[in-house]
Amino acid sequence: MKLTYRFQCPERPYYPGKFHIRLAPDRSFRVGGHIPILFAAICFPELLWTGGSRKISHQILSGGGCLTPPPRHNTIPRHQQGRLKLFDHIIARDSSTNPITITPIVESEFQSWLADQSETTKAWVAANGYEAKRGTQLALPGSNGAFGSVLIGYVDDAKAIWDFAGLPTSLPEGVYGLSDSISDNAALYEKAALGLYLGGYRFDRYRKDDGKKDKRAKIALHNNEAAKRAENTARGIGLARDLINIPANDMGPAELEAAARALGEEFGARVSAIVGDDLLKQNYPAIHTVGYGSDRDPRLIDLVWGDADAPKITLVGKGVCFDTGGYDLKPSSNMLLMKKDMGGSAQVLGLARMIMAANLPVRLRVLIPAVENMVSGRAYRPSDILKTRKGLTVEVGNTDAEGRIVLSDALTEAASENPELILDFATLTGAARVALGLGLPALFSNDDDLANGLMENGLALHDPLWRLPLWDEYRPQLDSKAADMNNISGSPFGGAIIAALFLDRFVEGAKSWAHIDLMAWNPTDRPGRPTGGEAQGIRAAFKLIEDRFGK
Repeated sequence: MKLTYRFQCPERPYYPGKFHIRLAPDRSFRVGGHIPILFAAICFPELLWTGGSRKISHQILSGGGCLTPPPRHNTIPRHQQGRLKLFDHIIARDSSTNPITITPIVESEFQSWLADQSETTKAWVAANGYEAKRGTQLALPGSNGAFGSVLIGYVDDAKAIWDFAGLPTSLPEGVYGLSDSISDNAALYEKAALGLYLGGYRFDRYRKDDGKKDKRAKIALHNNEAAKRAENTARGIGLARDLINIPANDMGPAELEAAARALGEEFGARVSAIVGDDLLKQNYPAIHTVGYGSDRDPRLIDLVWGDADAPKITLVGKGVCFDTGGYDLKPSSNMLLMKKDMGGSAQVLGLARMIMAANLPVRLRVLIPAVENMVSGRAYRPSDILKTRKGLTVEVGNTDAEGRIVLSDALTEAASENPELILDFATLTGAARVALGLGLPALFSNDDDLANGLMENGLALHDPLWRLPLWDEYRPQLDSKAADMNNISGSPFGGAIIAALFLDRFVEGAKSWAHIDLMAWNPTDRPGRPTGGEAQGIRAAFKLIEDRFGK
């Protein structure tokens, strides 16, 4: 039998290669092809030399070995390239352009504003039945019949972002600018600018160019701090959305690592990864076990940025790039959205971008256990007992509760440095969605001040979180007769709390920890929130970190 392997050297992506292995009845094999034998030995160290041929162990022949080519991608996929230009289509760069004015009108002050307008304007408003209800808009004709200006109704509260978010997709081609009337109100201007940015977000990189990209409305924002803050926030959210929206064939563990490395390179962060069997050598057995069932190597991605003497902030994000459920296989209908199961990692990378772009005086660390949860001869099974970095053993009650298992090793590592703050984000349980719905992430914390701060910021910014308890009386439900603990409860109730209690075992002693269990997905289109991947809770988290450590 002849097996042919194609590969691409990670250090030389421009040098593709191929070699073949001929298997003999005695299980020996010979290697040949377009590469030196020595290179094959380096790529596949599990294959042992036996003179001029090699013998394959029983483990390898039975599917338990690692006779697989290196990951398919070693560079950023073409669909991620250029994502740093996100939102650039929204901003008019030509300073000589005379933009069409967007005039924000507070709903409660509309009649007072209207009283000062010309009879022509009054007649036009009346003819259109316009009342400046929040989020509604009206084009006012100019003297030549073209657009003269655009009215947008809003309410100056936490939801004002979305009042402005409908403009980029509803306005015809042209250059528009916010009126000077709100430029002195920094808080409102930031909301308006953020709404315009998010309203212009679209994920269309897999679609054929329809020629309309250059015919979209452009917004000329003022050059002020509020606009810069809005842009920073929007780029963090856009990064998170893009990473989630990219399908799993282009967003596996290696591609997620590449995205982290690209982000690190942009801001001068140090990024490393522990990959494949090195996870076992460096004592991250839980991550390795879950990811071993896939032919895409599992890894722990580690980004570090900032002054080593600054307060330590650690973000941990679940990076399950696709989740079949493992041997506790999901129904096909439940598998359709499982490209978003790495939504936690997308949140922490988006949040990290916001922190680094704002140059907050912190030492930031981001840990992402990146795996696929697949079914194969190498996949872990129900009732298996797994080791963890902390030394606790875990009996597998359900292979579809894999997120908490991979997070256990990452959280243990995070807690080992005793940082000032640990935040983890994860698309962890359906139970949280049953309890709170799709748009309200569940928050758990061992620190009341942290939990209260996140909730208050979330409500103030309309980026809500809702706290659920780490209920001690439920801890015995994780007991196991065969291991130190089980990964699930035997009860169908309180699943989000049970998952949080599991994670809590691996951050024991941490100064301040919060766990955010989120959907990371918009099921329907709304202004500024199109169907697809979504960032949830990162604006609230950024505000808390900025307030606590940014001064």
